[in-house]
Amino acid sequence: MCRTIAVANQKGGVGKTTTSVNLGIGLARAGKKVLLVEADAQGSMAVSLGIEEPDELDVTLVTIMEKVIHDEDIEHGKGIIHHAEGIDFIPANIELAGLETALVNVMSRETILRQYLNSVKGAYDFVIIDCMPSLGMITINALVAADNVLIPVEAAYLPVKGLQQLIKTIGRVHRKLNPTLDIMGILLTKVDRRTNFAKDISTQIREVYGNQIHIFENCIPLSIKAAETTAEGKSIYLHDPKGIVADGYQSLTQEVLVGEE
Repeated sequence: MCRTIAVANQKGGVGKTTTSVNLGIGLARAGKKVLLVEADAQGSMAVSLGIEEPDELDVTLVTIMEKVIHDEDIEHGKGIIHHAEGIDFIPANIELAGLETALVNVMSRETILRQYLNSVKGAYDFVIIDCMPSLGMITINALVAADNVLIPVEAAYLPVKGLQQLIKTIGRVHRKLNPTLDIMGILLTKVDRRTNFAKDISTQIREVYGNQIHIFENCIPLSIKAAETTAEGKSIYLHDPKGIVADGYQSLTQEVLVGEE
């Protein structure tokens, strides 16, 4: 059984792409077959995986979703790129922003991504969708296609305030479009362990949400090494294998795998 995880938060800069990539590669290192799907017009995941100019790609998630919209056959494996660290991925670029507008007039518009993933996920143990920082139609497509939502939250005041809106949206999608969707957990990111402020925010999140939503045991520490991986085109496991961020994502991977048992 394949498990589809949407990594979502309408706030940008909280570590969605870094989490998607390093969780995906962590699962691949544990022997799982993983497909990463970039549902973000910024193309950050493509860049993180070594594609220097995502806007110049001929085939992206937009190409695939347009074929689903027009009931056209999709050639097996089309648009799926294999990465040297053992994962497959489907990139996106700026064209995805245009597709979001076009989806307004499409029949069953919330289910386009799910229709496609249902045709390929038999080959994978995990599909991880890196969502754009908004709650628009592409993010709704990701939530409809997913089994679980992983919510990265920066350990700072304003990103925490926006959590309630995201949780309400997930609840609406669960009630109206995807009754199997649930929240896998909140992952605290960019945690500066040297400050009391970060500890206070962590405590606040556990107090407010801990009774209703799982909070991952291990947080992702603040580190310049995590930011550097995007420019390097490789995961934290290759860039800084003995560092605190690699430890954080290794622990997250283990928590996700334990949840499978």
